[in-house]
Amino acid sequence: MKRPSALWLAPVAAVLLLLVPAAASAHATNSPALLAPNGGAGGSVFVMSNAASGNVVLAYHIGTGGALVPAGHFPTHGKGTGASLADSGGIVLTQDHRFLLVVNAGSNSVTVFSVHAPTATTSVLSYVDTVRSHGVSPVSIALHGPVVYVLNAGNATTAGNIAGFLLVGPGWLFALPHSSQPLSTSSATGPAQVGFNPAGTVLVVTEKSTNQIDTYPVNALGIAQSPIFTTSNGTTPYGFAFNWHGALIVSDAASGALSSYTVARSGALTLVSGSVADGQLAPCWVAVAHNGTFAYTTDAHSASISSYTVGSGGTLTLLASVAATTGAADTDMAVGGAHAQYLLVTDAGAAEIQEFRIGSTGGLTLLDTLSALPSTVEGMAAY
Repeated sequence: MKRPSALWLAPVAAVLLLLVPAAASAHATNSPALLAPNGGAGGSVFVMSNAASGNVVLAYHIGTGGALVPAGHFPTHGKGTGASLADSGGIVLTQDHRFLLVVNAGSNSVTVFSVHAPTATTSVLSYVDTVRSHGVSPVSIALHGPVVYVLNAGNATTAGNIAGFLLVGPGWLFALPHSSQPLSTSSATGPAQVGFNPAGTVLVVTEKSTNQIDTYPVNALGIAQSPIFTTSNGTTPYGFAFNWHGALIVSDAASGALSSYTVARSGALTLVSGSVADGQLAPCWVAVAHNGTFAYTTDAHSASISSYTVGSGGTLTLLASVAATTGAADTDMAVGGAHAQYLLVTDAGAAEIQEFRIGSTGGLTLLDTLSALPSTVEGMAAY
């Protein structure tokens, strides 16, 4: 299908954005009524190569008993960097699992794939669109309904920023006018992740180099407003996740801990639990499971995963300093499977994916390991 011109966007955008407040009231949806859910029997897992010669998505189907079954390699029509992006959220799924979005940090672009339940005659992904990221070195993507924001890290001559888009039709991306906003400084900030709160009313960005957490109120048209900059409770805020009640759980990588905050509609942050240590080195990525009852962080310099319970209001309590051991340099995580019962982990240093079953009390049991991935493997998305 031919991609329409941007002039087509205005009337469609008006309809889609009217759906955002309704979607925001339901914690479990990121998808407007015009995007029907795409089920999948056992779910799928996606990582990207981030290769400088050409970025590729590697897909795997979650089969019987959680077995990871290779489901193909899919070029993004963009380039990676061939080196770690030091990010979280570089490859993400829409909440309805219909679309997969991927950053191409080496060519300053973002790619959209349509997602399908794999069969003997149907591929799990089909290419839809690649667009400019409206910045330099995109490293992370945030989604809420049809609204998409890309975090551009910048470089020595171009400041980092966030830039907004609309995801419409069969997966086309169109830039949202007047949506670009700066990070805390025009100098290098080391941004790691961008993400929406569950209501879709606030965007959050973590900056590793400045110890800042940036928050951007988002209006009813999906346009990010001027940011608020808050100094992180711990050192080197990195990955984060929200639980279903809106508590923001952030890794303090250099402090070896997680912290939690509440986020006001204005973007103001209030500390709930400050730097709850996990006794490991470099907790950088965060995932939540069981409706946000448990939080997990990958300890990249300890080859381990730590677990926490998340209590009322977002209070954090260490559950297990070492909930599981992993391959070298465990990085990105995602929760997937038919009942969100699996924790998938990218071990970048070992070029592998590991899969753990999540127990009813938060424990992790290793189920499967896939090796021989590209040495430049990045990211993780699953359903």
